[in-house]
Amino acid sequence: MNKNNHFHLLGAVIATGILSFSGVLIETAMNVTFPTLIHEFGLSTSKIQWVTTIYLLVIAITIPLSSYFNERFSARKLFLIANLFFLVGVLTNCFSANFAMLLFGRLLQGIGTGIGLPLMFHLILTKAPLHKRGMMMGIGTLTTSIAPAIGPTYGGIIAHALDWRYIYIFLLPLVIISLFLGLAALPREIAKTPKKLAFRPVIALSIMFFAFISALSAEHLLTFALLFVIGMIGAVMFVRFNRKETLIDLGIMKNRRFVALIFSLLVYQALLLGLSFILPSFLQVSAGFSSSVAGIFMFPGALIGAVLAPISGKILDQIGARKPITTGLVLAALGLVLLFVFLPTKSLALLLIAHIVLMLGLGISYSNLMTCSLGTLSTEELSDGNALVNTLQQFIGAVATAVVATTLSLFQGLNGFKTGTSQGTSIILALFFILIIVSLIVSFPNLKKINANH
Repeated sequence: MNKNNHFHLLGAVIATGILSFSGVLIETAMNVTFPTLIHEFGLSTSKIQWVTTIYLLVIAITIPLSSYFNERFSARKLFLIANLFFLVGVLTNCFSANFAMLLFGRLLQGIGTGIGLPLMFHLILTKAPLHKRGMMMGIGTLTTSIAPAIGPTYGGIIAHALDWRYIYIFLLPLVIISLFLGLAALPREIAKTPKKLAFRPVIALSIMFFAFISALSAEHLLTFALLFVIGMIGAVMFVRFNRKETLIDLGIMKNRRFVALIFSLLVYQALLLGLSFILPSFLQVSAGFSSSVAGIFMFPGALIGAVLAPISGKILDQIGARKPITTGLVLAALGLVLLFVFLPTKSLALLLIAHIVLMLGLGISYSNLMTCSLGTLSTEELSDGNALVNTLQQFIGAVATAVVATTLSLFQGLNGFKTGTSQGTSIILALFFILIIVSLIVSFPNLKKINANH
């Protein structure tokens, strides 16, 4: 292992792919266990949501540093650091005796995923020969698109049959295989030139993210106001520091088409993370199904969404952006309406049909929105655009989780756990429907321009 001096592309991509797969899998696997965790730790829904939120926030803060990491450290060192952080986080959660220990493990996993996920795509883009790049990108994308589909099912079945800690125990061999494969495939490289870290923007960004999410989870108005003000101060300081020590070039936000399409993409991200939280909770708490049924329920729609992603890309190449993305947004809106209408029936079959319609819409348009939004940028702006989009996706996922959890917690406190969960779910579905309609209105004129230029 120590004499490794040759770069093995396929092994490196598979190793980082396994790590990324594990990170994305664990992102959604725990959502199904929230009713169990609420019972075990005696906490409210708004506090339990930090199991997902802390993970997403740490990834959101780590991803903007990927450019610095890639220039400062070798791929081998980065992979080793990412894998060890993730491995220690998984081990911590295997033996979590309390909620604080569970959150600490999630924080470590977030650091590992935040380093490992961009590293996988960096290796593909910089090491793969041009004639193999498409295939390698396909392998990389497959790992991150299949994992969210498997996550809730994996978590639900294990939580129902065993203790939730086995979600992490069964993941250990996979992470260890990734570690040894990566060390064998990635060579020792000459030390890179030290690069200065944009330290102040990172600190300001961290304060802003944590303050805003904590404000959304606050149970008292005064606490909310105080945290919101701290978040605003963090935002102002980030913009100011970022001008002097650039972490992400915010000048790309002047591109109106980019902003409009990113808005729709982020609405989808909020929808995905919000529904992965609220639907398993509703099915278990209000409809009376087991965690395994709730997990399996999410699988068909998520799998359809993942499988449709590459197909929708081919459609985009052939007919342009407007038709597939608009059709997808309309189908997503229809799916939300059906979920809202079928919710009182508590019928698993009807709700499953509605969820599949929704995920058909996402599958047709989600990846195309990403392609079109980044396609509005120049080649020089792509690196910053990619970092900004990935950071915002994680942050919006954390925001959606916090808002959904706080809404559920509010209605559960007013009307009881079972009834409050049903009412809160209905309100959130209505809110997501409004957001989808707004994103359709915002993106449509910009899609016409892209279609005309296609």
